[in-house]
Amino acid sequence: MSNRGDAGNSIMANSPIPLHRRPAGECLSSLFASLVICLLAALFLVSFSARSASAEKSAASQTHEQAQPGENGKVAPAGEPAPKLTGKSYPSLWGLNSRVTVWIVAQLHLFFAAFVLGVPIFVLVIELIGVLTGDKRYDDMAREFIKISLVAFSFTATLGGLLLFLLIALYPDFTVYSLKIFKPVMIVYAILFFVESVSLYIYYYGWDALSQGFWKWAHLTIGLLLNAAGMTLMTLSNSWATFMMAPSGVTPDGAYLGDIWAVIHGPLWNPVNLHRFIANIAYGGSIVGAYAAYKFLVSKTDVEKAHYDWMGYTANVIAVAGLLPLPFAGYWLTKEIYTYSQQMGITLMGGIFAWLFIIQALLIGSVFIGANYYLWISLGRVTGGGKYRTAVKIMGVVLVSCFLVWFTPHTMVMTGAEIKELGGAHHPVLGVFGVMSAKNTAVNIMILTTFMAFLLIQRAGKTPSVSWGRAGNTAIVALFTAGAANIIALGVYGYFIPANVRIGLSVPQVFTTLAVMVLAMAINILMHCGAASEETRWGKMPAWSQYALFLLAISFTWLMGLMGYVRSGIRQHWHVYTVFRDYSADAYTPTLGYAAKIVSLTTLIFMAMVIFIFWLDGLSKKKHSGKQS
Repeated sequence: MSNRGDAGNSIMANSPIPLHRRPAGECLSSLFASLVICLLAALFLVSFSARSASAEKSAASQTHEQAQPGENGKVAPAGEPAPKLTGKSYPSLWGLNSRVTVWIVAQLHLFFAAFVLGVPIFVLVIELIGVLTGDKRYDDMAREFIKISLVAFSFTATLGGLLLFLLIALYPDFTVYSLKIFKPVMIVYAILFFVESVSLYIYYYGWDALSQGFWKWAHLTIGLLLNAAGMTLMTLSNSWATFMMAPSGVTPDGAYLGDIWAVIHGPLWNPVNLHRFIANIAYGGSIVGAYAAYKFLVSKTDVEKAHYDWMGYTANVIAVAGLLPLPFAGYWLTKEIYTYSQQMGITLMGGIFAWLFIIQALLIGSVFIGANYYLWISLGRVTGGGKYRTAVKIMGVVLVSCFLVWFTPHTMVMTGAEIKELGGAHHPVLGVFGVMSAKNTAVNIMILTTFMAFLLIQRAGKTPSVSWGRAGNTAIVALFTAGAANIIALGVYGYFIPANVRIGLSVPQVFTTLAVMVLAMAINILMHCGAASEETRWGKMPAWSQYALFLLAISFTWLMGLMGYVRSGIRQHWHVYTVFRDYSADAYTPTLGYAAKIVSLTTLIFMAMVIFIFWLDGLSKKKHSGKQS
């Protein structure tokens, strides 16, 4: 039964988010979510195919370039070789451990950078939805999201300056070497940072002045400029990290060949760019979700709870939209690491870091389960959402089962006696779940399950607005069934083919998952756009549901820290892999336990700083409301 009662029937009659109605732009926002998924899918597939097709050509071209003889028949580099250092080449500062100090500051800088780069992306989309629908609530939400990124932007810049100081003070030779090569990039970076800073402050402080007619579109253009500058800054800074992992544009002894584009456009640059772009969206969504959860828990009125409940729901949708394609980008990056250096790839997945990926699976599983749990609880705020309880139970079993497969190790840590008793390093039953055929299958099924939960939220309390609704439902069920069957069949087939062929099966599995998501979303939008909706009780979520949003933010943060450790650790004892040797006292790979302690400490510091930002926002609102009264 449709419930479109007037405002007088609700205790939230004057609320920004009335209990009895969905946001006016929900249909349009669903369309935008579909477009985002389509865009990310297309970007991933195009980049994957283009990079794979040109890998051999690029490698051959680079080799030819580095081997180009000068007038004397030898290579004529434009720069000097990487310096040969000793232990005395590394100064100390106030007795601090150089690696740990730089590690913590760099990771904090990256946490804040990911947040301030991710938030403007979906803020621009949310503001545009508000313009196209005429619903001011979207505009207000976008403004509140960008507001909390202002203080974070200041922290990002401060930590970046501190990081540069520490690199110059503690690793002077490496810093000078890097600055000489990336000098043109640094100039562009400084200009873009200025553009980003000015755009951000005009975008926020000019919100009221640029809110009507033509000026609103000018405001959106400033937001677009902000994102363009931010994304370019991200890709430029990524080139520094990927150069250290997979150097290009230099001779084997590290001498710069004079082509800065060859240095920037290394073999890992595109995969890292895509991975960080998607991750920034997911991470930004998780942090603003934690903000909404914090404000929900401290809210005193039903109006405030309704507002922040809606914000938390929106933030969770953003985080999930970024989370779903993220593993695919991670697989592409891993593939390119193997392509660049088989030794580095083996170190990554089969060496000292192998067990770290079990921890990664636990954290990503926590993210998936937390996101799904919040979506399942969200069904309770919609009249008619209870009919999906059976489906939720089935989805929970599927999700947990796939999660268990995903973090099952290939080999166990055992003593010699235990290995002898077991008959080998592989468990006779669980060992089959430790190979990539099982794990690729599990993660794709988890993604489809999460997407199904998102689809149920979009459908809850709605009656299809088309005559072919029954056929549409059948088509969606058939898509998920056929997709899951194909993914599982490909996974099983992987056990019967060689390992070097098996890895290629991840591509059709990914394509199947993306095809199901895009087609199912399209059908669902066409079925329910403009459909009658049942009552949505914003603000009536139980308090414990908000802790799922905190779980997402903490898990994402910890996960990013661990992956940062892996990214730097696979270089082993090199500043720049195979080119510039590290002779410091810390020129070894820290143990997993030691790294987990540093990452955990960094995560705690970051979350404390984030809570401080949330508290500052509440303090400013109290002062503002006091002046008004």
